[in-house]
Amino acid sequence: MGPGLLLLFIVGDILGTGIYALTGRVANEVGGAVWLPFVLAFVVAVITAFSYLELVTKYPQAAGAALYTHKAFGIHFLTYMVTFTVMASGITSASTAARAFSANFVEAFDLDFGEGIGITALGLTFMLVVALINLRGVGESVKTNIVLTCVELSGLLIIILIGMWALGIGEGDFSRVLEVDTGDRSVFGAVVAGTALAFFAMVGFEDSVNMAEECKNPIRIFPRVLLLGLGITGLIYVLVSITAIALVPAVELGTGDTPLLKVVEAGAPAFPVGIFAFITMFAVANTALINMLMASRLVYGIAREGVLPAALGRVHPTRRTPYVAIVFTTLLAFGLITFVGEVPELGGTTALLLLIVFAIVNLTVLVLRRRPIDHPHFRTPTVLPVLGAASCIFLVSPLVDRPVAQYRIAAVLLGLGAVLWLITWFLAKRRGGHGPTIDPEHLVEK
Repeated sequence: MGPGLLLLFIVGDILGTGIYALTGRVANEVGGAVWLPFVLAFVVAVITAFSYLELVTKYPQAAGAALYTHKAFGIHFLTYMVTFTVMASGITSASTAARAFSANFVEAFDLDFGEGIGITALGLTFMLVVALINLRGVGESVKTNIVLTCVELSGLLIIILIGMWALGIGEGDFSRVLEVDTGDRSVFGAVVAGTALAFFAMVGFEDSVNMAEECKNPIRIFPRVLLLGLGITGLIYVLVSITAIALVPAVELGTGDTPLLKVVEAGAPAFPVGIFAFITMFAVANTALINMLMASRLVYGIAREGVLPAALGRVHPTRRTPYVAIVFTTLLAFGLITFVGEVPELGGTTALLLLIVFAIVNLTVLVLRRRPIDHPHFRTPTVLPVLGAASCIFLVSPLVDRPVAQYRIAAVLLGLGAVLWLITWFLAKRRGGHGPTIDPEHLVEK
C-alpha cells in the first residue's frame, strides 16, 4: 500500500456510525456547542495516535494493542483481557450500528414502528444478515474499503454542502454554535460527558496499525498518513456538527436516532431524504460488518491459542469460516440489541472499552522505552503518552458523569471474558497441563 490507499483506509475506518448516530446525543449534553466535544475527542485521539505511531514503527506486526501489552508486561491474562476488550468493543460498536440502521430503515420506508419491539426486531434481523455474510467468509479488501469510504464520505459532504448553501442564502442560525446549554450541570462536566460520548466517532484509527506490514516503507509514511487521516476526519466532524446545530435546534436534534436526516430535511427540503437514509444505512452497515468480522476472528484466534474453550476455534468444513465464534459473537450482539438497544449506551460503552485499551497502550510506550531496538523508528515526545494515559483514564472514570449502565454493560462483557479464561484454565489443570498462555502474534495469522 502506498500513502494514498493507506489514507483512504484510515479515513474509512474512522468514518461511520459515530457521527451519523450520535451527533444529536452530544447536543443533548452541551447544547449548541456540539462541535466542542468532537474537537476534544479529536485531541485525545491524536495524542493516543502518537503512542500508536511509536509502537507500530518499533513493532510493525499486525497484532496491535495485544502485542504491545504482551511485550511490555508479559502477563498472559492481561494480554488476553486486552484482546477480549477489543473484541467486546467490536460487538458493542456493531450493535450500535444495528440500532442506527433500524432507525434509518424506518425513515427510508416511512414505517410506523415507533421505538418498541419493531426497531428491536429490525436490529436483530440486520445482525442476522451480517452473521450470514460473515459465515460465507466475506472479508474486507482495500478496494472494497475505498468504495465504502466514498459512500460514507458522500453522506457527510452532503451535510456540509447543505450547511454552506444555508449560510449563503441566509438560512439557519449559525449563532447557535456558540451557545452552551448544560441544564443543571456545570459547563466543564457537560463538555467532558459529551467528549466521552463523542470519542466513539473517533475510534477506528487503531485498526490501521494492522496494515503496517502492508505499507511501503511504513516507518517513513505511516506517521504522516495516520495524522493526516485523523485531521481530515476531525475537520469533517466539526463541519458536520456545526451545520447540524445551525439548521436544527439542539432539543430537536437530540431526539431520536437519525439526527443527520433531520438536518437534510431542514436545510434541503427538496433533497430526497430516502436517498440520504440509504447512505446512512450503508455507512453503519459497513461499520457493523467490519466489527463483527474482527470480533469473530479474534475469538477464533484466542480459542486456537488454547485460551478459550476449543469449540470456539472450530471452522466450517466447507466454508472454512469460524462458525462457532461467529455464532458466539452474534448471540452477544443479540443480547445487547435486545436488552440495551439505546444508541448512546452502546456507543458510550464502545468508547469506554477502547479508552481502557488506549490507556494501556499509552503506558506501554513508557515501559518499552527501556528496551531499545536496532532499527530507526518514530519517537513521540514523552509528555504525550503521559497525557494520553491520564486523559484516557479520566474519561473512563465516573468523574465524567458517564451513565452507570455503560459500566454495567462493560463489566458484564469483561466478566464473561474472565469466566471463559477461568473455565479454560480449570480444564487445562484437570488434564494436567499448564494454565492458558497467549501469543498475540499468532492471533492474526492468515
